[in-house]
Amino acid sequence: MILKKEDLLAEARVSVNPVNVEEAESLLTTGAVVLDVREPAEFEMGHLPGAVNVPRGVLEFRVGEHPALTDTAATIVLYCKNGGRSTLAAHTLKRMGFDQVKMLVGGFDGWSGDVHKVEVNPSVYQ
Repeated sequence: MILKKEDLLAEARVSVNPVNVEEAESLLTTGAVVLDVREPAEFEMGHLPGAVNVPRGVLEFRVGEHPALTDTAATIVLYCKNGGRSTLAAHTLKRMGFDQVKMLVGGFDGWSGDVHKVEVNPSVYQ
């Protein structure tokens, strides 16, 4: 039997702790690690304040090496573009021993807009 992406996402959603934008914003003010699992080019176009970029494709390889991924007790708020990659990444981090993993519902698309701050690398537009 071949599993489809929908099967993998459904399995992952069981262990994921979703947070909405207001809850995520509150967690940011308390010092939570903000983890962007999009590709570097996406990150450079804009990201949540203070976010670190560890793409989903290398996440398992960076755990324990990247300063943001060494403390399994840290609260981590992670996101991608709209929720698929971050759901899988949250599930992976939980399986790897991280207890306080939160996933931003709607991802970056749900965050960006008139209400929430977005950081952009100024060199992208120069």
